Amino acid sequence: QVQLVESGGGLVQAGGSLRLSCAASGRFFDVHDMGWYRQAPGKQRELVASITSGSDTNYADSVKGRFIISRDNAKNTEYLQMNSLKPEDTAVYYCNAQIRFPFLPPRDYWGQGTQVTVSS
Repeated sequence: QVQLVESGGGLVQAGGSLRLSCAASGRFFDVHDMGWYRQAPGKQRELVASITSGSDTNYADSVKGRFIISRDNAKNTEYLQMNSLKPEDTAVYYCNAQIRFPFLPPRDYWGQGTQVTVSS
């Protein structure tokens, strides 16, 4: 059974920083692309940042220059360093990973979600 376990959310004042982590565990071949999504109340889930297995990154315009996505392939873990946080960053953050199994196409897995609240 593959699981993505997130940690690192919480309450922070505007201008502050938080670091999210997401670790993949279970039996699989390796982890392909990974990403972070967020969903604010009443809004659709949106992509925040993504990182390929080769560490190429992509960011939503709203977080460029403030957030940094990274990964540690040896630990099957991805991170999201969030700096200069704004109240509009308040949302539940979900990690996503494409998990590869032998002789099968990659499958999408999601973390349980972690709440990030930025106070003004």
